[in-house]
Amino acid sequence: MTEGKQYNWATLGTGVIANELAQALESQGKKLYSVANRTYDKGVAFAQKYGIEKVYQNIDEVFEDPEVDIIYISTPHNTHINFLRKALAKGKHVLCEKSITLNSEELAEAIALAEENHVVLAEAMTIFHMPIYRKLTEVVASGKLGELKLIQMNFGSYKDYDMTNRFFSRELAGGALLDIGVYALSFVRWFMSSIPNQMASQVKLAPTGVDEQVGILLTNAEGEMATIALSLHAKQPKRGTIAYDKGYIELYEYPRGQKAVITYTEDGHQEVIEAGDTAQALSYELADMEKAVAGIENRMYLDYTRDVMAMMTRLRREWGMTYPEEE
Repeated sequence: MTEGKQYNWATLGTGVIANELAQALESQGKKLYSVANRTYDKGVAFAQKYGIEKVYQNIDEVFEDPEVDIIYISTPHNTHINFLRKALAKGKHVLCEKSITLNSEELAEAIALAEENHVVLAEAMTIFHMPIYRKLTEVVASGKLGELKLIQMNFGSYKDYDMTNRFFSRELAGGALLDIGVYALSFVRWFMSSIPNQMASQVKLAPTGVDEQVGILLTNAEGEMATIALSLHAKQPKRGTIAYDKGYIELYEYPRGQKAVITYTEDGHQEVIEAGDTAQALSYELADMEKAVAGIENRMYLDYTRDVMAMMTRLRREWGMTYPEEE
């Protein structure tokens, strides 16, 4: 496959992210090739909305379609592994919504399948593709901020305290960690020199048994530390602070961030770093995925995805918190 090839994208799912996917492709003058959805009528309605010609009667037909190059999976977390098994076994490249799987064992299976079938597997983790992060990596690499000491992460969403909602549902792999914690941990992993090897946490469980509120402390072999505060029932600023010995970086709305402020310790002067556009978040992911599929450059950071999944798996096991598929 060479640069310039038009790839046929299929969406598996028709929810919020699938709509963003269709709109991102439209903004590039393209459109989705096909739609697969558990409910056929919803698939048809989605296709009509975006002028997509192909809708599958049966969801499994998308894996058999020889015209499909890349499948974007945006169904609930607990359904991912079964779809990944089918897609990867049929030689389809896959960009899968976070969290990519429920645990490390599922992810290891998916990675092995992708390698066996020579296809690209990646998690749709916005942080790894927003230009601001690459720009900040250059600043850090210059050495002018010194050594990393501490990262502080906040992410709070206010969800109605409705235990039938997917965010609180064990059956749909709900909970703060897999839904919003994955962003905070991906941010931490991006800036840390290595995966944290020491972890401590506290968790408050919702009545359904999923994690509603979480505090996490992390330290790696280099002595770099991170603190994370998550909540599904209390709004917090989506703020990341990365403290080095010569200055600190502040980034707001960090999953889709486009602006950071660096404050230098010695004299307090500030530097504003801007890169990318929040509105184009999904477009950056799609462009990176197509480059990886084309063999031009792989910037999908599956190794970071693996590290983040290892941390989430370890945390949930320490809490004794499982999903039905794991029992």
